[in-house]
Amino acid sequence: MANGCISVERILSKLDEHLGRNDYAAAERHLCYWLSEAESGGDGRTELLVRNELMGLYRKTGRKDEALASAEAALAAISRMGIDEQVGAATTYLNSATVYKAFGMAEQSIPLFERARAIYERELDGNDSRLGGLYNNMALSLVDLSRFSEAYALYSKAIAVMEKAEGGALEVAITYLNIASAKEVELGLLDADEEINLYLDRAQELLDANMSDDGYYAFVCEKCASVFGYYGRFLYDAELKERARRIYERA
Repeated sequence: MANGCISVERILSKLDEHLGRNDYAAAERHLCYWLSEAESGGDGRTELLVRNELMGLYRKTGRKDEALASAEAALAAISRMGIDEQVGAATTYLNSATVYKAFGMAEQSIPLFERARAIYERELDGNDSRLGGLYNNMALSLVDLSRFSEAYALYSKAIAVMEKAEGGALEVAITYLNIASAKEVELGLLDADEEINLYLDRAQELLDANMSDDGYYAFVCEKCASVFGYYGRFLYDAELKERARRIYERA
């Protein structure tokens, strides 16, 4: 199989179907099949894409060993392909850093975030939504490391980018919830109560104003619900979970 013969659109379309039904087992089987096809056919770019999707899937499902192995394999593929300074490499640095952060390895994530940031800020338009994702995820690691001023600066950058991006309102809502959590870590729950509720209100307004029937909205609802529940907004926690359930049942 010649390099590039695999249809990336076909892979991602089918993956979206599985994820839209919350069927992670089917998504994994799908990705592993195409990883094998890419490796056997010497299609390095498709291999890298699939490894990125796998590390995200394993991160989402809490499978640390598999996620870290996928990240390491993706980083090795970048070096093997000689694309260390390309945007595709930056996306892999970002995804790998997010894996490290997710499994309590924030210190190890920062150099990867910094490599991704250098490439993205050099190569992408300032309003590209990928920059918003980078700033948001890097800020999470900085909070873990108690580097709060740097984290808030990146959250502000993320919001500025995503407010201009098509469909970016949901990402802004997630960022507001991230800031609320950061305020608790920095100041303590009681001292941060007023600011926390301010950011929760802003997030709720965006989630209600941008309702959709697609799988991504369901995913965001699930992701945000537990944050509202943690801060005592149990009815809204239940409402977001119900929205997600209805979307998955229709898929």
